[in-house]
Amino acid sequence: MNLDDVARHAHVSIATASRVLNDTGPVKNSTRLRVLRAVKSLRYHPNLQARSLAGGKSQTLGMIVSNLENPFFLDIFCALESDAHRHGYEVLVANTDYQPRRLVSSVHLMMGRRVAGLAVIVSEMDPSLMKELMEQNQPIVFYDVGAPAPNISNIRVNYEKGIQKAVEYLYSMGHRRTAFVGHHTRLTPLLDRKRSFLEAMKHYNGKVEWTTATERDSPEGGQLATRQLLESGFKPTAIIVVNDFMALGVLKELRERGLHVPKDVSVTGYDNIGLSNFTCPPLTTVNIPRAEIGRLAFEALVLQKDEMRTQGREFRINPELIVRESSGPAPSLL
Repeated sequence: MNLDDVARHAHVSIATASRVLNDTGPVKNSTRLRVLRAVKSLRYHPNLQARSLAGGKSQTLGMIVSNLENPFFLDIFCALESDAHRHGYEVLVANTDYQPRRLVSSVHLMMGRRVAGLAVIVSEMDPSLMKELMEQNQPIVFYDVGAPAPNISNIRVNYEKGIQKAVEYLYSMGHRRTAFVGHHTRLTPLLDRKRSFLEAMKHYNGKVEWTTATERDSPEGGQLATRQLLESGFKPTAIIVVNDFMALGVLKELRERGLHVPKDVSVTGYDNIGLSNFTCPPLTTVNIPRAEIGRLAFEALVLQKDEMRTQGREFRINPELIVRESSGPAPSLL
């Protein structure tokens, strides 16, 4: 089934059928209705890739994420896709599982599809790939990695401030033995979050005990990291988790060991994913506005004015601590 069949069925020229489907010129309402009826009757689906090649303008955006299983990334995708659909775009998504090689192949795949813009929402980045992307003459938006440049925007969250707020809050509640659970700390953005925790601990100059544990980015990873912490002999009164996704596993391990949250151990997460308000108990966390990040990404790729795109732009987001029932006073203060 092709455009010729639609035109014959609707008794119009191929050019008229094309104008209707691409909305590129004036057509009588009665003619437009006849073409649309033919499309429905014939179950015609236009070849979008061929259309973009022929017209020189793609209506497809690309998005690459580190872990699509983590609701944090899924929320950003949903927000970007929602804005894209409202403006007649579709979104292709690729998942890297934090592997730089998969990131490189995903970028090349997106470029091969001639996407109109690319959102790179990852924590891993190869320097040579960054250089390659900066040489592309198309809109690109980074999150967590990169810097503003011509045609390149960057969305950066002040993770250090969020970690600092969590540490200060727990210290004010009397916690003096605190652990940090993270993942992929060899990747710079994630290492920076661990460093933020360590710097915050140093601020108290020997008044606190601390340790860290690292596992994969999943609830299972959070559970394994907590198991390692407790079996090492360290007995934290508070655990700060790099994200809510891993915090799900932290809560599970504590519960299975008969430890009560927050009576025995307080737990804080990071991101404020939707599930964090439905854990038992509801999770204290640091809010990262994923919907706003998705909207900013779409703005940078499609809606941003030419002069701003030429200069490059950085969007900065300051996180806020949300206190829920998973945190409270240290056991000695109860």
